[in-house]
Amino acid sequence: MTPHRILILDDDPVNRSLIKAIVGRSSEPALTGAVLREAGSLAEARAALAAEPIDLLLLDVQLPDGLGLELAAELRASGGRRPAIVALTASVLPADQQAALSAGCDAFLAKPYPADDLVRTSRFLLERGPGSSPRPGDVPND
Repeated sequence: MTPHRILILDDDPVNRSLIKAIVGRSSEPALTGAVLREAGSLAEARAALAAEPIDLLLLDVQLPDGLGLELAAELRASGGRRPAIVALTASVLPADQQAALSAGCDAFLAKPYPADDLVRTSRFLLERGPGSSPRPGDVPND
């Protein structure tokens, strides 16, 4: 099986390192051997997405050059193959969660999230693909 490609989009290098450590240490088969790419801005993420197919996008919402939700909406509107998208943000407001899902994200995790939630959500989306938003009980972040 070809390893999944995961793009971590976060402007904070510490957050990117933490996500890399969580994914890299996971024993979940969907994450084992995953190819991890990093981007610190929307511009870097767009370049990474144009360079190779990405299976999962871990998307920070607040970025130095715009909102991550803009990228989610672009990917949804493109009509082509798109990665599954998890919005990662410090907000716990239901309106922000709904905005992320409306923009095209498949799941939402509020920072700080437990590592297990990131692993379970990522596994679910990698196994089922984009457009398969978790329902209550599928993963613990609902």
